Amino acid sequence: MKYARYILLLVLLSLLIGGAIWARNKSRDEVCTEIKVEIENNEGVNFVTPSYVIEELERKHIIVKDMPVWQINVEDIENVLSQSQYIEAVECMFVNGGVLKIKVSQIVPVMRVFDGDQSYYVNRQGKRMTAVAACNIDVPIVKGHFSNRFTPQRLLPLVQYVENDSALKALVTMYCISDTNNIIIVPSIKGHVINIGNCRDFESKFKKLKLFYNKVMPVKGWMYYDTISVKWDHQVVATRRDKIVEVEKVYDPNEDEIPDDPGTMRVSSDSKAPVNKMTTEKTASKPLTASPGATGGENKEDVKKPPEQPSAKEKPKENPKEKPKEKPKDTPKSKK
Repeated sequence: MKYARYILLLVLLSLLIGGAIWARNKSRDEVCTEIKVEIENNEGVNFVTPSYVIEELERKHIIVKDMPVWQINVEDIENVLSQSQYIEAVECMFVNGGVLKIKVSQIVPVMRVFDGDQSYYVNRQGKRMTAVAACNIDVPIVKGHFSNRFTPQRLLPLVQYVENDSALKALVTMYCISDTNNIIIVPSIKGHVINIGNCRDFESKFKKLKLFYNKVMPVKGWMYYDTISVKWDHQVVATRRDKIVEVEKVYDPNEDEIPDDPGTMRVSSDSKAPVNKMTTEKTASKPLTASPGATGGENKEDVKKPPEQPSAKEKPKENPKEKPKEKPKDTPKSKK
C-alpha cells in the first residue's frame, strides 16, 4: 500500500507536468483573433470610445490582432494606454482563447484650470486632460498661473473638502490664485470675494466664514463688504465696499472774496491800491447819506444817491407853498 501511494503521486505529477507542457504548446499556436474593449465609467460625457483605444494602439505601433498570444505582452499594452490623457486606468487579459479583453476607465476630472491661454481638466491623481469643446464637464473652475513648485494638485484637498460639503459646494463657484498665499474664492453670492490665504488649515477658515455669514452679514448687509479675509488665525478681516477718502482742501484766497451785491454800491478808489475788505463791508451795511450839518461839500466817505427822475406818465405836482416866479420887467431903453 505504501508503494502504491507513491506510484499514484508520481502519476498525478506527471499528468500535471504534461498538461502544462501541452497547454504551453497549445498557447504558442493560438493567435489573437479579437480585441474587446469595455469602458467602465461611460455615464455622462464619453470622450473615450473603443475605437479610440484601438487607434491609440495602432498609433503606438502595437500590433495585437492575428499575432501569437505568447508574443503579446499585456503589461506593455496597459502602460501604453495609461499614458493617454483621457484614460485613468487600464486592465488587459486574454479570455476564451485568443480574445484580448481591455477594460478602460476614462479620466474623472475634479476641476478645470485656466492658466493663461491653456485650459485643462485635472483628476484626483493630478493627471491633466486638455479641455476641448466637445467635452464640457461641470466641475469647479480654478484660474491662475501654476509652476512646477506650485501645481494645481496642491489645491485638490481644498477642492475635495468643498465638494463634500453641500453648503460650501453651493457657495463656491471659482478659485482665483493670485499667489500661494492669496487664494481668492468667488462665491455664488454677488457683492464680495473671500480670501482664504494658503491651502493649509482650510477647515477652520471655513468655520470662521460660516460664523461671519450667520452673525455679521445679516446685520451689515450682503453688499456692505467687497472682500472677506479669513487667512489670519482667530480673526476675520472685512473691507468695506464704499471707502470714504478724505481729500485735503487747498486754501484758495479767491474763495474769501464776497460777491458783488447789485443793490449796494462798493466804495472804491481810482488808484490801483486794493480795496479794504473790512471798510467795504462796513460801508455796504449802512445806507450812504450826507452827514447833517456838514460843511465844505460832500463827505468823502459818503456818496449821495442821484435824484430819482419822475417817469414820463407822472407829472411833477406843484407845491402850493412855492410862489410862482415872476417874470422880470422890461427895463426901459435908454434914450439917446
